[in-house]
Amino acid sequence: MTRTGVLVVGSITADVTAFTRRLPRPGETVLGDDFTLVLGGKGANQAVAAARAGAPTWMAGCVGEDLFRDLALDGLRGHGVETSEVRTVPGRTGVAHIRVDASGENDIVITPLANASLTPEMVDESIAATRDRTRVLLLQLEVRAEVTRHAARAGAEAGFTVVLDPAPAQRLPDDIWQYVDVVTPNESEAAALTGVEVDGPESAERAARWFLDRGVRHALITLGGAGAVSVTADAVRHFPAFPVTPVDTTAAGDAFTGAFGAALAAGLDADTAVRRGMAAGALATTRPGASPSLPDLTAVDALLAAHPTPGSVTADAGTTTESAAAETDFTPGPATAATDLEGAAS
Repeated sequence: MTRTGVLVVGSITADVTAFTRRLPRPGETVLGDDFTLVLGGKGANQAVAAARAGAPTWMAGCVGEDLFRDLALDGLRGHGVETSEVRTVPGRTGVAHIRVDASGENDIVITPLANASLTPEMVDESIAATRDRTRVLLLQLEVRAEVTRHAARAGAEAGFTVVLDPAPAQRLPDDIWQYVDVVTPNESEAAALTGVEVDGPESAERAARWFLDRGVRHALITLGGAGAVSVTADAVRHFPAFPVTPVDTTAAGDAFTGAFGAALAAGLDADTAVRRGMAAGALATTRPGASPSLPDLTAVDALLAAHPTPGSVTADAGTTTESAAAETDFTPGPATAATDLEGAAS
């Protein structure tokens, strides 16, 4: 049986989003312009993104016994995600409270609830049920860290390509990195995990090598309007961002990781997978909401066709991306959106 699928182990939430001209200061009340209630959670968002990118996709996670359960399950199924590995547990489904201002920036409070009930035993059952059809395992950090660590190890032992989006950034056991093939932090997450202040391609490369030194095969750090830096033991590449006008950055990082994982599952090379992920992430910023903003295969193909130049800058390992990038004279414009903007956590 051909293994072209994606298994996502992670969070499922109901996303309650308020849109307003500006975010309130502490203790302040502001009037909103709109409100949505949709499927969210980094795990669910990445599953939807992978499915919409064309990959057979399974979601492993937990929902509660409340009204939000049907919202979550119907949302996943409606986007083509297989929900046989989603468990219903006592209590309430997780909730994310999101506020978005007129520029597209957001802040988010996540209450895990049912997501905290996901166990290593459930993960093992899901890996066993899907291993003959799955090639890529996507992980995040909105479930308990010990569950994510167990999933990384079990996925590696099952022969999956393990992709970890370390968001929201938190302390992790050092031995998790040996099981991770690709790590995909944004600037702030990379800084929080490595202690390297990431403010451009050169510092992103230094942060990326922190991950490689601990066993990760490929570190991919997104840099907002400056694109993304990809570092392996053999090469450093700088990928410029796609020029779009952002409306809401929620789930942009999840769009990136889901589309990237789907491309890897389809057998595409890493550079092509990065480009597809960046296109999906950029498109996600042009629509409001979490799962509703995730683009389909046709939209990603259209953006790639409109910007056919790969735009990656290749440097030998040990050469900084800043010096290499200077050769291409790449300067991102003011309307260039990040594939994983600051705060795009859900």
